[in-house]
Amino acid sequence: MANEATLATGSASSDSLTPALRALVATLRLRPHRALGRQGLGHHPSRNRGSGQEFAQYRAYESGDEPRQIDWKLYARSDRFFVREAERESPVRAWLLLDTTASMAQADEARPHFTRFDAARQLGRCVIEIARRGGDACGLVLCGGAGLALVAPGNGPRQRDRLRHALATTTPAGQWPHADVLAPAWGRIARGDLVIALGDFFDEAAVAQLVRLAHAGREVVALQVLTADERDFPYRDGRRFVEPEAGESLLGDGPALRAGYLARFTAAQRGLAARFAAAGIRHATHVIDQSPAPVLQALFGGRAR
Repeated sequence: MANEATLATGSASSDSLTPALRALVATLRLRPHRALGRQGLGHHPSRNRGSGQEFAQYRAYESGDEPRQIDWKLYARSDRFFVREAERESPVRAWLLLDTTASMAQADEARPHFTRFDAARQLGRCVIEIARRGGDACGLVLCGGAGLALVAPGNGPRQRDRLRHALATTTPAGQWPHADVLAPAWGRIARGDLVIALGDFFDEAAVAQLVRLAHAGREVVALQVLTADERDFPYRDGRRFVEPEAGESLLGDGPALRAGYLARFTAAQRGLAARFAAAGIRHATHVIDQSPAPVLQALFGGRAR
């Protein structure tokens, strides 16, 4: 449940990534565990610029590119930085699925102008940039009180800007949509597509839909976004706690409620992790007072297969 003082949506975070995040993103890739053919592509590998071994072309250096990718001989001749792009097989088609319900507007008392939704958008921009750098197609599904909004998968700088604009102009409100409202989007997500879901996953309907997608052959990655107040329950006085979507409230004393709350919260988190694991869903948790780097590295770094 949300503290009444934390429900207002803070100002939107900057649309740009920090230099540190850009440097990390340049090392990450979308790596599905499954190797299924996708509708319209069949089972034959496709050639695409990305992280493979065969040289494809040069492109201008961008902030975040690794120095080892720079062609220093070409720099000596042209006095400009260029990096070598390689080819790889089997490009990924990914969908960023973002919870835009009212609970995403929650923030911590210590940082009231940075909401869970701001943190989720930051993670979403990282995923979009990972896809762009890897030559993968990326689409967007927004699920909230306004219903359903969808951006079809694509790649390249224009698609990145299109997705960023959709994230920047969305405001969290209302409850998770009914399954009938989501059906058109689910029909667009093909078997073998990678779905990267961002949300708090407190809504049973949202979790059920992710499990359904996984059981239908869609690979799902669930990235849970929590506030520090939910993790720590730091309240030391009496107050009114408000459920942001249903509007239900509870008067209580913070210290008296803390032990029981933390026990229930821990049990709920373990239950969620077990449910995702049983459905074959990769799962990570990000708390908004921390850097997003560890969860991004865990899900998309190294040999994460």
